[in-house]
Amino acid sequence: MARVVSHLGGLGTVSGTALDLVYSRQLQQGDPGGHIRRAFAALGQRFPALAGQVGKLLSRYFVDGGIAPGRQFIPAPSGELRRATKRLSPDVSLWEPGPEFQVLNIAANFSEVWLAKEGHCGAVGINYLRKIERPLPYALLGAMLAEVDFVSVGAGSPAAIPDLIASLSRAECCQFGLKVADADGQAFALRLDPAALIGTGRAPLKSPKLLAIVSSYALARELASTQRQRPYGFVLENSSAGGHNAPPNLKTFDANREETVVYTDKDSIDVRAISALGLPFWLAGGCSTAGDLRRALDHGAKGIQFGTTAALCLESGLAPRLRREAVSLLKAGKLKVSTEARVSPSGFPFKVAQIPQTLSDKNVFQNRVRRCDIGYLQSAYLAKDGRVAFRCPAENAAEYIRKGGKARHTEGRVCLCNGLLSAAGFPSSWPDGYVEPPIVTLGEQLDAAADLLKNLPAKEDSYHIGKVVHGMLSALRNMRA
Repeated sequence: MARVVSHLGGLGTVSGTALDLVYSRQLQQGDPGGHIRRAFAALGQRFPALAGQVGKLLSRYFVDGGIAPGRQFIPAPSGELRRATKRLSPDVSLWEPGPEFQVLNIAANFSEVWLAKEGHCGAVGINYLRKIERPLPYALLGAMLAEVDFVSVGAGSPAAIPDLIASLSRAECCQFGLKVADADGQAFALRLDPAALIGTGRAPLKSPKLLAIVSSYALARELASTQRQRPYGFVLENSSAGGHNAPPNLKTFDANREETVVYTDKDSIDVRAISALGLPFWLAGGCSTAGDLRRALDHGAKGIQFGTTAALCLESGLAPRLRREAVSLLKAGKLKVSTEARVSPSGFPFKVAQIPQTLSDKNVFQNRVRRCDIGYLQSAYLAKDGRVAFRCPAENAAEYIRKGGKARHTEGRVCLCNGLLSAAGFPSSWPDGYVEPPIVTLGEQLDAAADLLKNLPAKEDSYHIGKVVHGMLSALRNMRA
């Protein structure tokens, strides 16, 4: 999908989240088309120092013909941290994950960008969540090895990303701040030595342009205030966008004293003020038509980000059954998207599409055994034995409390890690035959997708991303004629 968008003149952006698991599981499904093996081979050819490690990944995960349906996947490395043997600063406690975790993240992110850039000269971007810290430096290095053009970062302030990009570009040993609770003010960071992985004596890597995903003028102004943390530009994401949203300024509760999510004018993004900062920006959330694109351009934006319309296209990667179910509900005018206050372990509001047999169904949610076997949204804390350990409010409640968490934080939490991997077609299964149920996220603006579906031939159940881009640009040209 990203390759087509970029080929047509847009900025095709792939997701860098959970690529280590996606790639290890896709290899176990037989690597249909051989694309991962082809990309891994390209990585080994460009960076011979990695070739042996990449070969070990293929030996461990690739299954010719794919594993049998329902069989458990071989788990990818957990990202457990150990103390780094070399320190860069006496004031910072340095930690690092194991070598397989590092190389798998590098290889998967390289491959995702490399495949998206194949066959055209357009720009390609990759998106990361600042909240998901452990894989980020290694994932970013992998994307940069593939000469990614843009990096967009949300779910937290990306103030430290420009420094990280600069260090990775020069293959310098570097550190990346790690948030650790219960640490009494002690500073922690992840350590990465690119030269030890890709070899020395190389020309600097291409530095991608950073797009900070923001929902407020205050954060945009802070990021733009100094050269060291200034991004290339901003993606202004309002509250109608899918996935995680910034919390509203005011907390609200229903009649049962349950927290609700209500956005008001106070949560609107001051586009004019951000425009005055003088950096390029794009509008996101509820932007999905040529009219939205024209209005964005009239406000000084460089363009728009359209996620929901893309999520329902044939190339999006959403599991076919879920896409067909969502499309069927949308055609019937019955597809609903709600903003849930407590679903995400991160504490941020999260958009949930109400689709049967997914975690949006209370019965499906209540029947799931709470377990945390993936851990992307875990939070780090300093254990009593001095280790950097991890906990998640979506895990088994007793286990979370044993680790120092508070019981009230576990209420209503959903394992988004397992749910979203299932939605992408890579569900975990268990020896008793239980298969992890999916969760689907979409934005609130569904009209553009609904309009595209109205004109489909009878035998087709969705549309291609090329049709979306062509239609939007053609309509925009007509408006300007």
